[in-house]
Amino acid sequence: MWECPSFLVSRQLPSSCEHESMLIYNRFCVIKLSKGKRRLEVEGNLLSKSTKLSDVIVVKEETVICDLLISQMHQSDNGCRNGDQSNSSSLIHQIGRDISINCLLRCSRSDYGSIASLNRSFRSLIQTGELYRLRRQMGIIEHWVYFSCNLLEWESFDPVRLRWMHLPRMTSNECFMCSDKESLAVGTELLVFGKEIRSHVIYKYSILTNSWSSGREMNEPRCLFGSASLGEIAIVAGGCDPEGNILSSAEIYNSDTGTWLSLPRMNKPRKMCSGVFMDGNFYVLGGIGIGNPNVLTCGEMYDLETRKWYEIPNMFPARNSETGEREPPATSRAPPLLAVVKNELYAAYYAENEVRKYDKERNLWSTVGRLPERAASMNGWGLAFRACGDQLIVIGGPRALGGGVIEVNAWVPDQGPPQWSLLASKHLGSFVYNCAVMGC
Repeated sequence: MWECPSFLVSRQLPSSCEHESMLIYNRFCVIKLSKGKRRLEVEGNLLSKSTKLSDVIVVKEETVICDLLISQMHQSDNGCRNGDQSNSSSLIHQIGRDISINCLLRCSRSDYGSIASLNRSFRSLIQTGELYRLRRQMGIIEHWVYFSCNLLEWESFDPVRLRWMHLPRMTSNECFMCSDKESLAVGTELLVFGKEIRSHVIYKYSILTNSWSSGREMNEPRCLFGSASLGEIAIVAGGCDPEGNILSSAEIYNSDTGTWLSLPRMNKPRKMCSGVFMDGNFYVLGGIGIGNPNVLTCGEMYDLETRKWYEIPNMFPARNSETGEREPPATSRAPPLLAVVKNELYAAYYAENEVRKYDKERNLWSTVGRLPERAASMNGWGLAFRACGDQLIVIGGPRALGGGVIEVNAWVPDQGPPQWSLLASKHLGSFVYNCAVMGC
């Protein structure tokens, strides 16, 4: 398991060329030796049977990029000593700027901090977000999980390369630290919504600068809302206003422009609901309405093309109390734990310790298997259930006093029941306060 540096690490180094060059050299030598999911086993000119052709191609691409960047490191060293930075705009001199960018698009974004330290042009390419915009256009996406097990502390985890990164600590007052918070990852930003003494606020973490800043407020401040993101846009719906009134309003956020735009209102006001994107449309499920203490069973779909909401009766039916046990009140239960993988909707039924799948044609839910055994929760709180690329991710841990271990489990949905793989564990505490997945 690697403990990774930040995506963009600010370094203050005297005569930094040599130091930065060594950072690049060391980092990419590690990449050259580590082949992602499995090592390439080579004896003479023969590859082991376990090696896929795609792995060989990836290895060759990484090796070529590594060799070119090491060569660039030497040239940058010489340029720094001679006071000449004139050729830095071409990035990797031997192949030119366009092909250089095409190579960098295929590097892991966890390596961009080291790449940015090579020279000013590399730094500008990453810090301005140009590289991420190009990745989006090329359909190159890495999904990272961001979660908080301690107030104001956030971790990120790459479930493919099994790498951790600790984010800078959030700077806020005690009121925000103790308030209810929601989180949302959109574009290259992680948004954390909460409340300070007199108003609702949004804090924004950017992977471009590895820093927190104040985000732009919504047109209608709210908490306890449903939300989901799709690329550079996100939608929030419902929730409560500062006076505690349940809302039917919704807004869309564009991370490229940093702006909020009000949408048409939902058919029913609701708070403590959940949102997902599926088949290019936004869905809201569950939640508590006005004048009814029970969870709403209807869902709503917002069509981005027609800009209209459509109600779906019985899309999220109430739980069956087969054991006869009295259910806790709806206000004490977590919003529905939902995730969409390959446009299929899944839900974690924590009380039954089950994973269920939604049948869009019949508007029914069916049980597909069990949740990881050690993923405990308190009425659904403290457990993260998210889609991460083609995987379902469950983050949680056994209840423990005074701390504990958090575990990251993954399953790639197929025709069979869930077979959960333990990807990683870490001493962070066993309760997940907030969780979001960033794909960029």
